[in-house]
Amino acid sequence: MMPASFHGFVSGLRGSGRAARRVGSLAVLGLLAPAVDLAAAAPDRPNIVLIVADDLGYGDLGCYGATRVRTPHVDRLAAGGVRFTQGYAPSSTCTPTRYALMTGEYGWRQPEKKTAILDGDAPLCIDPGRPTLPRALQEAGYRTGAVGKWHLGLGDGRAAVDFNGRIQPGPREIGFDYSHIIPATVDRVPSVWIENDRVVGLDPADPIAVSYQKDFGIEPNGVDRPDLLKVGADRQHSGTIVHGVSRIGYMKGGKAARFKDADLPATVIRKSVEFLEASRTRPFFLYVGLFEPHVPRVAAAPFAGASALGIRGDVIEQMDWITGEILQALERLKLAEHTLVIFTSDNGPVLFDGYHDRAQEDTKDHRPAGGLRGWKYLVYEGGCRVPLIARWPARIRPRVSDQMFNLVDLYATLARLTGSKFSPDTAPDSLDLSRVLLGQTTDNLRGDTVLHGIANTLSLRAGDWKYVPATASGLASGIGSGANPRDTRFAESRIPEPLLFNLRTDPAETRNVIREYPEKAVELRQRLDTLTARRGHAAAP
Repeated sequence: MMPASFHGFVSGLRGSGRAARRVGSLAVLGLLAPAVDLAAAAPDRPNIVLIVADDLGYGDLGCYGATRVRTPHVDRLAAGGVRFTQGYAPSSTCTPTRYALMTGEYGWRQPEKKTAILDGDAPLCIDPGRPTLPRALQEAGYRTGAVGKWHLGLGDGRAAVDFNGRIQPGPREIGFDYSHIIPATVDRVPSVWIENDRVVGLDPADPIAVSYQKDFGIEPNGVDRPDLLKVGADRQHSGTIVHGVSRIGYMKGGKAARFKDADLPATVIRKSVEFLEASRTRPFFLYVGLFEPHVPRVAAAPFAGASALGIRGDVIEQMDWITGEILQALERLKLAEHTLVIFTSDNGPVLFDGYHDRAQEDTKDHRPAGGLRGWKYLVYEGGCRVPLIARWPARIRPRVSDQMFNLVDLYATLARLTGSKFSPDTAPDSLDLSRVLLGQTTDNLRGDTVLHGIANTLSLRAGDWKYVPATASGLASGIGSGANPRDTRFAESRIPEPLLFNLRTDPAETRNVIREYPEKAVELRQRLDTLTARRGHAAAP
């Protein structure tokens, strides 16, 4: 929870500028204390900080062309490292992307229910016995930590998750030494933090119960009590009201443990920095799952109304500030030179996503997807092409790269960079792109990649070409409890005829050229069939 003194601090910073915010927040969070030079990693074996934003679009950062929203800290990260223009999330939704990142396997290879957009009481979608990226790093001597959004499930599925006792399996069982997480998305119950395997601040006399099927009839919900809401919501998001925001699903109890949305950024910073402080004498891997700009969009006091783009712009600037605080901590601890910082997003952007927060109206001429077609949930470029930045001062020279890189490749790539165990059999879709990351080749080692949307729609990006098969239905299975599959957000999930685009000449996917290049369409269809029929790629050269 945000320290009480922080509220006075942020209220005094309104209009005082971003530099003042940074210095003030560092002081409050205890980041200005003298540092001891105990950088743990050797130049050829980096510490790793992986920061994953939530629903951040390809065009939402200054370094990717945004002019109406300010992102100086991420822009500075990009200026000091490699910025990819062809970086991809393996899916246009959150859980399957995070599954692929952790396992090196595309989420669509699993039964759809397992890697759909999981509810807060869904079971862990990663088998605790399988190799994972954090476990590989852990076994290589790294201290591993996860802070922020989880959304990979909890428990074994044999019984309902008991949020009042030890919650297992979870992050620890797939390779994290430490975790401080929320179970799913901020708009899903239970609205609590879980540290390692227990809910933080839970009063045993007020036990938590969770349901995604039936209201307990005890606490107000958004349908019956819209007068209690800070922001209106559609029916899917009109479950239990927690601190003025209705959520997906229903919960009762746990009142002392419930987070306040405006306090989330300070908790992410505090727990991330505590992990860095505790880990600075040995190699470490910190996974930070940011909440911004996912709904419900709630900005802490210094950022509320601060941007030119309404609430979505406010929380993007808040996201940038959080990233800057983590970077400042690395610098203070003298760890920056030998730390590989990777910044990316789990999928493309979305404006309206259940809450009537005026994100659509206030976007103005800002282009969240950078002019690409589509958004979150869809297999078009706007749904899957994401910002991807990597900085490692000791090894990466600043540059912009148009080489293809999928987040599923982080497993094999980081395993190579850290000397960790890696087997293509256990991470079948992950390619070792360490030479691409380090700028040791200008070749495009990943020749193609499969992209995934709702209802298990797939497409293939191969070189300059993009092939999208026809789909039988636009009904969006796998989008979580209570969603209306005919919502306009999912309209383009129905693809009545196969599509072929040349992304070199038509990056916005406006012109279907399948009739002009039928042989290319057949070639890519066969390639997609081959990739989906077997587990994984051949090893990269």
